[in-house]
Amino acid sequence: MLLNVVNVTSGYGRVRIVSGVSLGVDEGEILAIIGRNGVGKTTLMKTLIGGIRLMDGRIEFDGQDIGPLSSAQRARLGIGFVPQGRGIFSRMSVGDNLILGKAIGRVQGEPNFERVYRYFPILKERLQQRAGSMSGGQQQQLAIGRILVGSPRLVLLDEPSEGIQPNIVQRIAEIIRRLRDDQGLTVIIVEQNLTLIQAVADRCIVMDKGKVVAQIGRGQIADPSVAKRYLAI
Repeated sequence: MLLNVVNVTSGYGRVRIVSGVSLGVDEGEILAIIGRNGVGKTTLMKTLIGGIRLMDGRIEFDGQDIGPLSSAQRARLGIGFVPQGRGIFSRMSVGDNLILGKAIGRVQGEPNFERVYRYFPILKERLQQRAGSMSGGQQQQLAIGRILVGSPRLVLLDEPSEGIQPNIVQRIAEIIRRLRDDQGLTVIIVEQNLTLIQAVADRCIVMDKGKVVAQIGRGQIADPSVAKRYLAI
């Protein structure tokens, strides 16, 4: 098991948003975290990367307790995080954004930019372009590509389909699967887009009110009654 989360509780100040969450992710697995808005999915992701303080519980990455570690230390161990809204530096060029990926990852020596371009050829074409002038789909590809520069073992993706046209969402889904199949990448994805979930996830966990309330297989999420129950759509 690459990631083991045991009875994790976290939040803001004294307010608990995530309460007693446990989950495990095997190496090379794609896990989707689903649920209605405001149930603690993003808070959990930020807790895993170290952006929010762990109040209780334990987070293990490849057998190591990473609860006391900073976000930077976790990144150097091989955990990459693409936040909701992408988090790119809009005034910087595409190339400069990618260079920053080396600084926040675990790569030693020269990073393999060609590997990134193989999955996201648009980035090589737009190296000199200001990142903020690209479309939403292109910015999402940049955000994921920047993380890949650091050679992560685990990537956390928070709402990667947000604000992106459907054909680009499909393209990103294909790339996520390819990265897992070609590189053995492990992925945790928070997402509301059922089409993307169906395309990439090996399984899903469902959160409600800060807790894991169900685990479902990829086939089940295609059932309209399941979607209505867990996503209120």
